[in-house]
Amino acid sequence: QLQLVESGGGLVQPGGSLRLSCAASGFTLDYYAIGWFRQAPGKEREGVSCISSSGGSTNYADSVKGRFTISRDNAKNTVYLQMNNLKPEDTAVYYCAARSYRCSSWYDKQLFGSWGQGTQVTVSS
Repeated sequence: QLQLVESGGGLVQPGGSLRLSCAASGFTLDYYAIGWFRQAPGKEREGVSCISSSGGSTNYADSVKGRFTISRDNAKNTVYLQMNNLKPEDTAVYYCAARSYRCSSWYDKQLFGSWGQGTQVTVSS
């Protein structure tokens, strides 16, 4: 069974940085695109970023462009989300999710079949 585990969340001050990890077990990530989503209290889960199976294509929500960077290390079966210049509005539970190969319509969470349990990111002074 596909299993994804997120880690790296925590409490950080505005302007700070965090790196989230999404580790896969039970399968190889080589054939999967990975998306990062987030959900703040009382809000819908929204797409943050996506990276194709090869790593050759990446996508970002407008709200995080220039601040977040998605990357992958297939040898470690892990995808990362480097988050810089964090803002209070970035506070949310962050989830990673898998789908086959590509990130087309990546912001549509219905297209992702396997999800992690989430990691909390809190940006506050």
